[in-house]
Amino acid sequence: MASIASTVPEHELRRYARVILEVGVGLRAGQDLAINGHVEHADFARILCDEAYRAGAELVDVWYWDPHTKLARLSHAPLDSLRRTPEWLDARYRRLAEHGGALINLAGDPQPDLLSDVDPGRAGLDRMPALASRFEIQTRNEVQWCFAAVPTDGWARQVLGRPDVHALWRHLADVMRLDAADPVAAWRARMEELLGRCAALDDERFDGLHYEGPGTDLRVGLPAGHRWGTAQLQARNGVRHVAALPTEEIFTTPDPSRTEGTVRASKPLALGGTLVEDLELSFERGRIERVRATRGADVVRAQLAIDDGAARLGEVALVDDTSPIQRSGVLFYDTLLDESAASHLAWGDGIPDGHRDYEPSRPETLTGLPINHSATHVDFMIGSPELRVSGVRADGSRRVILDGERWAL
Repeated sequence: MASIASTVPEHELRRYARVILEVGVGLRAGQDLAINGHVEHADFARILCDEAYRAGAELVDVWYWDPHTKLARLSHAPLDSLRRTPEWLDARYRRLAEHGGALINLAGDPQPDLLSDVDPGRAGLDRMPALASRFEIQTRNEVQWCFAAVPTDGWARQVLGRPDVHALWRHLADVMRLDAADPVAAWRARMEELLGRCAALDDERFDGLHYEGPGTDLRVGLPAGHRWGTAQLQARNGVRHVAALPTEEIFTTPDPSRTEGTVRASKPLALGGTLVEDLELSFERGRIERVRATRGADVVRAQLAIDDGAARLGEVALVDDTSPIQRSGVLFYDTLLDESAASHLAWGDGIPDGHRDYEPSRPETLTGLPINHSATHVDFMIGSPELRVSGVRADGSRRVILDGERWAL
């Protein structure tokens, strides 16, 4: 089994680590840093840890996840125990937030088919390693946080049909702009472009969005105070960070009570170790009432039953054809990358920054806002050359935003 450190020059990995630390979490000297990854990510996590201490981190805490432990649990543990998560991990995230630290989540499933034979109903109940406590501190921006991908044999086999870690790395390096003279500056320039598009949409003050395409006729209401944003967020301590690397999307939070119609996913969805294919969801009065899929429908249904908000939308996101991930033509089978290849929606927890009246420094401002609340947040891709997205104003007038995958504003 090839590790990334054995196939990629160390100076390239350190270049990547510095982008994650400077752009992804905006690490400041004296801060604590928590890193989550699979066991197979250890080589890169060590480099990331070393670069973090060089940048002035006070304490770097690395936690490794082994999916085989989840397989054993799903195979043998009592059904009523599967929702439980380790209390000490919840405490870890709370303490990180109390210290105003930073959190890096390393993506890139080393064994994407490991749970394919597990009962989907059981698989949907076990949230590990995606704890609700982690979602909470991220959603509330109590820490500077980021997701970033690390190639593994198993992930390369799923994407490329062969366990070629180096080839997958080259794709990742391209979409991460690592070949730029200054990748950090390149990312900052790209974020400014995306922020310009957010401003254009904010000026329109649409009341809702209408999605039309094969298998899709969906109307999503937008709150009166919604605002569009990027993955560049501001933590409660005032530090700006980019929560997903790479990112090419702009997004806002929808009104959780105003979604009607049907939407069809345009790409497979990796969910809890199961690949969901040909997903189709139907909404009535804001809730997902019907789930169809040729594979993995029961896993989706189990996710939607986690709590009352799980079956409502928490995010709408737009991606156009200037995305290098879309232009690569590569299906990465990982939401972190695939969500920046196509427009998407997310069921579950809403995005507080998507409303003008939310102030990160005053968490009490979240109370009463029309933002969905849930312990889960799952993105699924719907964008395609056949999809048209229009903005609808309160008076019924319309304007096309995306025509196919071309930006129309």
